[in-house]
Amino acid sequence: MSNVNVYESEFCNEIVARVKYNEKLDYWNGRNWGNGGLGMHKGITRLKDGRFVIIIGSQKQGSKDYAYIVSKEEALQEILKSDKLELLEDKKFAELKTLYEKLCELEEIDEAETTAE
Repeated sequence: MSNVNVYESEFCNEIVARVKYNEKLDYWNGRNWGNGGLGMHKGITRLKDGRFVIIIGSQKQGSKDYAYIVSKEEALQEILKSDKLELLEDKKFAELKTLYEKLCELEEIDEAETTAE
């Protein structure tokens, strides 16, 4: 696997780290593996300093893979959108699992709970 440049944000051109490329956020759309458009792939990782990184890959000729820093909330949203909840079992995503569990506490109230009051 190749390494990709990590930028402070999606719109910043200063390289702050390098990470191994992955496509952990890709999902099967019925015809292809991808995430984010035709020929586009998406991965996720965490830097040693605790920051989360989204990795963008493209099969388009001439385009370069890259990555950028995101908040823990944005990282969790990417996992939820890709429906890859098994990633939350990875030790490096423990903080995201905790955040997810808090989110689950906000799920809708069951009808049986409202009639018991």
